[in-house]
Amino acid sequence: MRATLETLAVALLVGLAQLALGVAGLAGIFALSTPLAVAPWTVVTSVYAHGSIGHLLANGLALLLVGPLVERRTTRLRFHAFVVGTGALAGIVQVILGRLFAPSAAVLGLSGAVFALGGYLLTGNVVSATLFDRLRLSSRTQILLFGLAAVALTATAAAPGVALIAHATGAFCGLVAGRARLLDVR
Repeated sequence: MRATLETLAVALLVGLAQLALGVAGLAGIFALSTPLAVAPWTVVTSVYAHGSIGHLLANGLALLLVGPLVERRTTRLRFHAFVVGTGALAGIVQVILGRLFAPSAAVLGLSGAVFALGGYLLTGNVVSATLFDRLRLSSRTQILLFGLAAVALTATAAAPGVALIAHATGAFCGLVAGRARLLDVR
């Protein structure tokens, strides 16, 4: 549970920095938005920053539910790299594709990474591996199935103002990574 708690601690520290910077009107300095090249550090900071205390609590609770289960299969370094990588990718895809639906929307939060961790749990276990091996689905069919599953998982958290594209991207990445057992060190 160490890497999960470390991830949560970083999110809390960034949250405190957001509060402090908010006094100077700079709380948005951590948000990922367009154009991406203006503030490249936000690709990482946006993963740990949140829009409100409620947002941080919701993502923190979800992280505490799935993080320790994934953490048991991997190293701390791989866990942190997976959280940052999937969270950043989810945010970038949200910003790029989200412009088509909601111009100038900023992205914040761990939810893309949390959806990736949840997706990893769904496909990176013995039961799923056995099922997929027995069904002998083609890679293309599995990718399509993972895409549909990512949309279904995303629908469970659909609400106004939620980064649905980031959630779906995270879930898809986690489903594919779980099937490939990307994090497993055993």
